[in-house]
Formats: sequence, structure tokens, C-alpha cells
Amino acid sequence: MFEGFGRLIHRRRKPLLILTVLFAVLSGAYGAGVFGSLTPLGFQDPGSGSERAARIAEDAFPQRTPDAVIVYRDEDRTVDDPSFRQAVVKQVESLPKADVTGYLHYWQTKMPAQVSHDRHATYVALNLHGSSEKAKEDSYKAVMDEIPAPGLETLQGGTVPTGHQASEKIEHDLRTAEIISAPVLFLLLLVVFGGLTAAFLPLLVGVLSIIGSMAVLRTIANITDVSVFSMSLVTILGLAVAIDYGLLIVSRYREELAAGYTGAEAIGRTIATAGRTVVISGTTVAAALAGLTLFPSTFLKSMSYGGVAAVLLAVLFSLVALPALLAVLGPKVNAFPLRPLRRRKAVGPAAAGEGAWYRFGHGLMRRRWVVVVGAVGLLLTLALPFSKIEFGSINAQQLPSTSEGRQVFNAMENDFDGDAVKSVDSLLVLKSDGTSKEQGAALQAYAERLGATEGATSARISGVEGTTARVSVTYDGNPVSTHARDLVNRIKEVPAPPGAQAYIGGESAIYDDTLDALGETLPWMLLYIAVMTYILLFLAFGSVLLPLKAIAMNMLSLSATFGVLVWIFQDGHLNGLLGFDPTGNIEPNMPIMLFALIFGLSMDYEVFLVSRMREQYDKSGDSTEAVATGLQSIGRLVVSAAVLMCVPLAAIGMSEVLTIKLFGVGMVFAVLVDVLVVRVLLGTAVMRLLGRAAWWAPGPLARFYDRFGIKEGDIPEDEDEDEGDEDVEKRVPVSV
Repeated sequence: MFEGFGRLIHRRRKPLLILTVLFAVLSGAYGAGVFGSLTPLGFQDPGSGSERAARIAEDAFPQRTPDAVIVYRDEDRTVDDPSFRQAVVKQVESLPKADVTGYLHYWQTKMPAQVSHDRHATYVALNLHGSSEKAKEDSYKAVMDEIPAPGLETLQGGTVPTGHQASEKIEHDLRTAEIISAPVLFLLLLVVFGGLTAAFLPLLVGVLSIIGSMAVLRTIANITDVSVFSMSLVTILGLAVAIDYGLLIVSRYREELAAGYTGAEAIGRTIATAGRTVVISGTTVAAALAGLTLFPSTFLKSMSYGGVAAVLLAVLFSLVALPALLAVLGPKVNAFPLRPLRRRKAVGPAAAGEGAWYRFGHGLMRRRWVVVVGAVGLLLTLALPFSKIEFGSINAQQLPSTSEGRQVFNAMENDFDGDAVKSVDSLLVLKSDGTSKEQGAALQAYAERLGATEGATSARISGVEGTTARVSVTYDGNPVSTHARDLVNRIKEVPAPPGAQAYIGGESAIYDDTLDALGETLPWMLLYIAVMTYILLFLAFGSVLLPLKAIAMNMLSLSATFGVLVWIFQDGHLNGLLGFDPTGNIEPNMPIMLFALIFGLSMDYEVFLVSRMREQYDKSGDSTEAVATGLQSIGRLVVSAAVLMCVPLAAIGMSEVLTIKLFGVGMVFAVLVDVLVVRVLLGTAVMRLLGRAAWWAPGPLARFYDRFGIKEGDIPEDEDEDEGDEDVEKRVPVSV
């Protein structure tokens, strides 16, 4: 099947290349506007009680939940100066009502909390028009230039401005990462391939994948909310995976040329081997990322949309556009070699029983128990900090200290007497008007019960509007602490007034609902990924043990990665070197997103290595020899692919947005540890321990694999395929 598909690509190479160019132009023009279609956050569960409470509060008490917090400061004047007051009030009142639906300033509320300790600053709470994060952001962008007051230092923060600043920062950091990555990747590909033409081809696949993924994301964003954070995954994963797949296809094609195959035969054999591996690998990665759609949060769903699009498009272009271009180039793929490498005679693997990787593999297998104990011990040691992980919510601390949103956050923490809007709020939908005597008494009794709840410092009726009421409960401590979560759950257990429905909101309630939603869905995602991975790897290799080995080693790799991330980003180690301020916690969506991504990419390299080992085992029937020969054939390529993948990941790890930095740093560590320790060292040793059992399957499953497995099959001898082709389909030695 794969070999025949490769021959078809060869016959239709020119029309396919024309279609590829057309796709790139159209999707590039359309996808360029993707950032304008994305939402800034999306970390909460949209169906939770806290989100329902937020919508009720938005309708009934918009002044309670500000979308923007604007800090006005003057080094010389205080808020008691009439000119200070006039500057702020005039500017706020001039904001267009079509975009700003409400505002609260100190001279309205007379709340001391809205004045800084030194009385040289005040903040104004703004509410923006819109029923979604995206709509509110659009309203903010329409007025952001009109907010600054003449003669006053103005800082714009709060939920919507901070989200907008994060979006702009992420877009800037992604462009910077691309600018840094492209030349470095090209230089490394030159070293790997030893020629200009071959080095250019994997980069082309990466560019096509990114362009196509941006168009896909913009299309999805027109249907449902898509988080801006998904663009980081599209840009980096699209480039990294596409280069890996392109590297595999180009390398195998050059091997076939070196073996004497040309034209349709070389393309067919390349697709039947490397192309098959790309299909299995890409399907496994996409299946793992698709598991994120099980979660309710927009962030995780968006990561799934972007990741699956990037991987599948990388597979598509690696199997269609790249082979079509190789078919046009033929032996010219080796054109423009680097001078030091011109005397190389072949790019294929060393002869049987030869090569540094071959000897290294045998050395590992001779010391298999030492390697297994040492590698597992190292991974478990690295995983230890993961046992003390603390979760927290996304806020302005994710931004660099130079951003306005972060400065407003710091000002609210340090310069003002607490946050006037911090509380756990019970939003009540009543059976009748809340101002009636009966309802008033019931509400007061309910507030007294909430105030007596363990962990609460006070409770009061903070708003009544028709059949909607709000009771606000204050408390001491961090809104995302265990103490605050426990208080939220105790409040939920307090009976609402007769006939009323209570929805618990506020930052602590949102955080609690987010953790609950993630905890409920996580076991199903783990089960889904494990089952899908097992099925795909069995169909690829026909073994019942290899999929279990791969899953177990993945869990070791993931645990080590999470342990290191906690040690760095939660505990604050290396913060000076990496350039970030530790928050003391990890946003809970991030480990789940990284789990799916790292699990999928780990299988990427597993498939690369084991596919070549299976190919050798089918030829020799000797498991030990197959492992060593397979390692010799592709070990250097897999390590090269890992290093290449780390280039864009390291570039994005330079981002000043903490969440993006964590993603980049975590992925670099995961890829390097997975390839160097888990796949090469531990994987080789375990394969020797398993021996022939590694390839075993019981009779019924073996017959199922023979019939339905994703195999190379028998590659037929050359056939006369292309009329008018300048290539003669014969096996003729080709100098490389």
C-alpha cells in the first residue's frame, strides 16, 4: 500500500507541487489574521458553577466584577488635589459608553481601598461591553488609547488588559523564536545532511505545516473559542515535528539513492519504509493530543486543535509535497555538498556488524542490568519534586515585570489596602423579588450562616437586583490556597434560602471548579491515550509487549520532566539564569497539556527506533542483532532529530511569558531525556532483556496483525511506470 502510494506520488509529482504552492499562498493569506480571532485566556471550565455565577454577576452587578483596573498616579499631587480628581474623572467619563458599560472611581465610592498608601495613586474599575472574553477584548482595544489621563502616569491592568498584553507578548515572542530558530535549524541540517539542497527540504515542510495550521485555527476560531496560547504549540510543534518527519523522509530517500534505486522505485521504497514510520508516528502523536478535547477548558481544547492540525499537516506534507519535490530533484537532492563532505560515498548505514552505534548498542546490551538500574534510578530521582507540586491560577504574574498588567498587579498587592473585590460570592436566583420582607429575612439568615462557616471572616448581602442577590464572604489568605478551596466547598454545602438556587463564584471558586473538572476528566484521558497508543503500536509492530514497554518508559520520562519543572518553576531554582519570577505554584492545565504532548512525542522517537529494529528483525530473525543494527541505522538520525526539535523549543523557552517559558523549557528537557536516556540507553537494554519475546504475539493476535497490521509489505521489483520519464527505472549505483 505505502509503496504503491509512493509510486503514485512520483507519477503526479508536478500537479501535486502546483497544488502545494496554491495551498501555501491561500492558507498563508487567510491564516495571517489568526491572532485577531483568538481569545486571550480560556483556562476555566465554561460549564462550571463559578462561570454561571460570573454570568449572573455580569448581568445583575456589573460594577462588582471589573474587567479592567486602571491605576492613575502622580508623583507630586495626591488624590486630594482637585486637579488630580478632575483629570481622572474627566478622562473616565469621556470613554465611549458603547464599549465601557460602567466604571467606579474613588470619588464615587469613597472607598479608602481605592487610594494608595501614599495617596499619590488611585485605581478605577472598568466594565467592558461583551458577553465573551473575545468581545470584551475587542471593546478594550477600541478604548485603550483613550484611557490614559493627561499629566498622570497611567497603568492598565486587570483581566482583559492583562490578557490582551499577554496575547501581544506571545505573538512577539513567537515571531522572535521563529527568527532565531530558522537559521540555527538550517545550519544544523547542513551538518546532518552535508548539502544545501537536502538541508532546505525539512524546513520547507515545517513552513508549510505552520502556514496550514494557522489557517485551520482561524477557521475553528470562527466556530468556537480558541485560546491564543494554541499558537505557541502550532508554531513550535509544526516546525519541530515537520523537520523530524522531513529529516526521516529525506534521509531514507538518500539511502535508497545510495543503494542504487532511482525514480519511482526510490520514492516507493522511501514511502514504504520512512513514510510508513511517519504515518504511525504522526497518528500516535495526534491521537495523544486529541485526548485534550475531553477536557472542558478552552485552553486544553485549543491546544488539541492546534497540535492535531500541526501534526497531521506535517504528516501530509511529508508524504505528499516532500516526496513530489524529491521526485523532481532525483539525485540532485545531493546537490551543493559542503566541501568537507564531498568525498563521502554513501549516506546509508554501515555494513552489518560495523559502526559506532552498532558497537554502542552491543555494549549497552552486555551491561543491560546496570543500564536499567542506573537509568530508572536517575529518572525516579529527577521525579521526586513532583510529589510536592502546588497548583495555582493564571494571573498577571505570568507577564514580565515591565508589562503594565504586571505593574498593576504588583500595585494592588503592595500599594493598596487589599483588593476591594476579593471574596467568595454566592449568586442567588430567588423565587421572588429580593427586596420583599420575606426574601430579605431569608437572605439575612443565609448570610449569617455563611459568615459562621469555618474559615470565613465575615459575610454580607452585597447586592440585590430583582430576583437576583449576592452574598459576599471574606476570608484571609491566598485565593488559590487549600484554605480558600476548603472554604468554597464548605460554602457550597450551606443550604440556600428556600426556593433559591445558589452559584458560588469568585477567584477561589473558579480555581476550585477548574481543579475539580481536571481531576474528573484526567483518568478518562489517561485511559484513552493508553488504549489508543497500545492499539497503534500493536498494529505497527505486531507485539503485545512492546506497547506496554513504551507506555511504561513514557511514564518514567514524564515523571522526571514534571519533577524538574516543579524544582525550577515552583521552587524557583535557576530563575536568574532563565529570567523569571517564581510564583510558588504551577497552573494546573499546563501539566496536562504537557503530558499529552510529551507522551505523543516520546512515541515519535519510539516508532522511529523500533520500526528500524523491526525491519532488521524481519530480515534476520535475531532480536539482539536487530536491535544493534537498527540502532546503527537510525540512532544518529534520532539524536539529530531530537537536537533539531530542541532548537525552536529552546527559542520559545526564552519567552517572557511564564507559561510559554515553562512550556519551552519543559519540552527541551523532556525531548533530550526521552531520547538520550529513555530511548537509547534504557530502551536498548530493555529490548535485550525481552529478547525474542519483544516481537511475540499469541496466535489469534499474530494472525490479526498479519491481516490488518500497518506493515511495509513486500516491495515489488521495479515496474515501468512513467511515460516520458527521464529516469530509467533500474537499480544503478548512485554516487552521493
